Formats: sequence, structure tokens, C-alpha cells
Amino acid sequence: MADPRLRQLTIKTGVVKRLTKERTVYEREVTTERNRLEKFKTEGGDDHVLKKQEEVIQECLMMIPDAARRLTKEVEALEKFLEDEKELEESKEYQAASQVLTEAIEVLRKS
Repeated sequence: MADPRLRQLTIKTGVVKRLTKERTVYEREVTTERNRLEKFKTEGGDDHVLKKQEEVIQECLMMIPDAARRLTKEVEALEKFLEDEKELEESKEYQAASQVLTEAIEVLRKS
């Protein structure tokens, strides 16, 4: 990896991969916490516990748009980098970046 462009590509790919995972985790956490809230409600949980559980869900819901915004920004940066550096197309880093980019775009489309 003597080429500094490959290092930049690896860094950008890692950022997109991390943000994709972060977004997915927040969405999964909302589902998990909603299920937990429903369980507390059916078991007749304490009002304080129910209120705190709703706060947790709201915090997760607030983080999803933020994670999506940051992911969109980094996806655009990676797309531009890949377009500008077509001569790196044969490298494994470029191919990995393309795969991560495709997965990130799918995550963004789901929402």
C-alpha cells in the first residue's frame, strides 16, 4: 500500500462501513427497546420505568436521522473519490470500497 491514494481509500471505506453499522444498530435498538416497552406494559411495569423506556426510544429515534445525514455525506465523498481514482480499479481496496458503498446505499434506501 505504497500509494497514498490507497490509504485514503481505505480510510474513507472504513468511515462509510462504520457509519452504516451505526445506523443499522440504532434502527435495531429502536425495535428492541419498543419490544421491551411492550413487555413492561403487559407486565404492568412501574410508570417511572415506562417513562424512562420511552425516553430511550426517543433518543434512538433522534440519532437515526443524524447517522443517516453523516452516512449520506460520507457516501457522496467515497463515490466522488472512486470516480476520480478509476485507475485504482484493479486494487482490492477499490473493490472493497465499491462493495461497502453498495451496502451503504442499500441501507440509505431502506429508510
